[in-house]
Amino acid sequence: MDRVVPSPVATTSADTPPSDSLLAASRPTTGGGAFQKGVEALAQYVAREGRLPGRGVVEVLPDGVEHRTGIWLGNMKARRDRLDAARLRALAELGVEWAR
Repeated sequence: MDRVVPSPVATTSADTPPSDSLLAASRPTTGGGAFQKGVEALAQYVAREGRLPGRGVVEVLPDGVEHRTGIWLGNMKARRDRLDAARLRALAELGVEWAR
């Protein structure tokens, strides 16, 4: 009986797993940090444009991170019944009517 021997294959960068630091940087932040990033992006957009963003708005924060501000705001509206008073107040101060 013949044995199948795997042939050696050159390893490419696609075969190597990404580093832990790269994975951590690409993951969305959770908890209060994610909300703070959203408020920061929303405040920056409102200060510049004078209105709330549409769903497709992507805001670039001062640290260079892109934030999908329009989608984030829609998600906050969908979850408004689970937001605490401080978070609702922060959104209301930026002109979000449904947060009042």
